[in-house]
Amino acid sequence: MMRKLLSVSLAVLLLAPAMLVAASKADKSRDRIREMRAEVLAELYRESPRYQRQIADAAGHAVFSNVGINLIFASFAGGEGVVVDADGKETFMQMGSAGIGIGLGIKDFRGIFIFYDEKKLADFIAHGWDFSAQADAAAKSDDKGGQIALAGNVFEGVEVIQITENGLALQATLQGTKYWRNQDLNYEE
Repeated sequence: MMRKLLSVSLAVLLLAPAMLVAASKADKSRDRIREMRAEVLAELYRESPRYQRQIADAAGHAVFSNVGINLIFASFAGGEGVVVDADGKETFMQMGSAGIGIGLGIKDFRGIFIFYDEKKLADFIAHGWDFSAQADAAAKSDDKGGQIALAGNVFEGVEVIQITENGLALQATLQGTKYWRNQDLNYEE
């Protein structure tokens, strides 16, 4: 019995540092995603202040950071984000996509989902989404040609906004993009 207790104690002592490093890494990832969310929402509210009230009144929202690479005949993208419900509960998620088409370049964008429907929010968190179609949305312009608003309804009760380096995008492309819960960053319930 004593030998077994000693073995278990030794195993715990050896594994504890690795467990602390993993916890610290997850905390840093969550903090980085929260910071990205705050920056993206601040930019959105500067570009189009009406979204601040819409997000405050919604069932929840999600903010994702995505970097896509298009290499001649294939494109790949990946990112991460967080869903926040009306009560402030966070669910960390990942996203990824792949496609084929001619092109070359890197696209860095941020996506904001506003969920007006609680069931759509719950389904997104529980099951993620897999888009196999493309959602287009035209931006409105002011007299100087600046982009001041973008919205696309992907599903009834859900609005999608996309921000690029150049401001609000003219097109929200969700083709072939899958969203799912990040198992490493969410707290056990």
